[in-house]
Amino acid sequence: MLSDSFEVIGGQTLKGELQPQGAKNEALQVISAVLLTDDTVTISNIPDILDVNKLIELLKGFGVTVEKLADDTYSFCAGTIDMAYLRSKEFMQDAQRLRGSVMLIGPLLARFGKATLPKPGGDKIGRRRLDTHFLGFQKLGAEFKYDDEKDIYFIEQPKSGLQGGYLHMDEISVTGTANVVMAAVLAKGKTTIYNAACEPYVQQLCRMLVKMGAKINGIGSNRIEIEGVEKLGGAEHRCLPDMIEIGSFIGLAAMTQGEITIKNAGVEHLGIIPYTFERLGIQIETKGDDLFIPSQEHYEINTFIDGSILTIYDAPWPGFTPDLMSIILVTATQARGSVLVHQKMFESRLFFTDKLIDMGAQIILCDPHRATVIGLERRYPLRGIEMTSPDIRAGQALLIAALSAKGTSIIRNVHQIDRGYQHIDKRLSAIGAKISRI
Repeated sequence: MLSDSFEVIGGQTLKGELQPQGAKNEALQVISAVLLTDDTVTISNIPDILDVNKLIELLKGFGVTVEKLADDTYSFCAGTIDMAYLRSKEFMQDAQRLRGSVMLIGPLLARFGKATLPKPGGDKIGRRRLDTHFLGFQKLGAEFKYDDEKDIYFIEQPKSGLQGGYLHMDEISVTGTANVVMAAVLAKGKTTIYNAACEPYVQQLCRMLVKMGAKINGIGSNRIEIEGVEKLGGAEHRCLPDMIEIGSFIGLAAMTQGEITIKNAGVEHLGIIPYTFERLGIQIETKGDDLFIPSQEHYEINTFIDGSILTIYDAPWPGFTPDLMSIILVTATQARGSVLVHQKMFESRLFFTDKLIDMGAQIILCDPHRATVIGLERRYPLRGIEMTSPDIRAGQALLIAALSAKGTSIIRNVHQIDRGYQHIDKRLSAIGAKISRI
């Protein structure tokens, strides 16, 4: 898989229906949560992507019984867990390659009293510190050590067990909030988390935990209250559609002048994502739970009321998700008008813009966090080139650019795209894309 590339013949008009996959970020959280109980947990709408499949393999390594019930549905039973697996070379290697492995710490700490984790991998998009996770665990009484020579984290419960307490998250971290919530549901007493992330995926995790017997109030707000319980049971849960993939499909439709219907999009959970794309001039129609993007010859970026250049920036939910900033940037390259893209949360996420510039885009990288995009109005289409995908989201943005470009593009290192997008080449080929895996 590491050597795979996409060969893309651009300039095709895409038309048809796309069904979004299950949400990657939610799946990583709720699958980790199955470690909190020895009963069976069944989860559906799980995406068939590398990162999720790696996490499931890690659970199998612990001894979790995993049964595939359908293409997107699994049952998990963590009745007997081999904690010696934490010290194995296999676990260290596999966990290091997967950013989502950090989500195992909370459940392991809560139920088994300890956890060990090598510094997790993932996208190279700047600093992605884990302080929020470990500071939260320490507030619950856990003892934390870090071996800086081996890059390994060690954390254990005190002899008296985890104790509920008052936590103020030092950053609004989705994974940090989820991890601390999973630890707190089995802690003694009441835990109050302020400045908590309130993304739909955190809400979904909390709702699943409530089905399992957890006592959680404030779901959907930035103040979560948890009353610890002694034991959790089994449950059934269904993941939401992936809002990042839905946003990618909106940008794809605009860039290729396509006519695309996104089926069962979970519209009520998309927040300001459709509105943000509409500010680029893209027409979006809501039809029940579907989104329809009609073919547009041109789309024009809005300005602010005083006529100044539009700025789009990321922010914690309900703000615009940082995972779609790469898609916003590439979509703007073929619009009328200009936009300032301000990626606040990660300082290396805009560094793929050099590849778009090589394709003919007019982009000024102001600094690591900001880029000004001057739309070409389709008068000067992007041209196909050879390039390499640096991370999941930039890889998808480059794929969209290649599909809209004139000529043939080769995208290397597409295992990065496979980490977050399910069978994307086959699904896009079904609506008219010319894309081959080589």
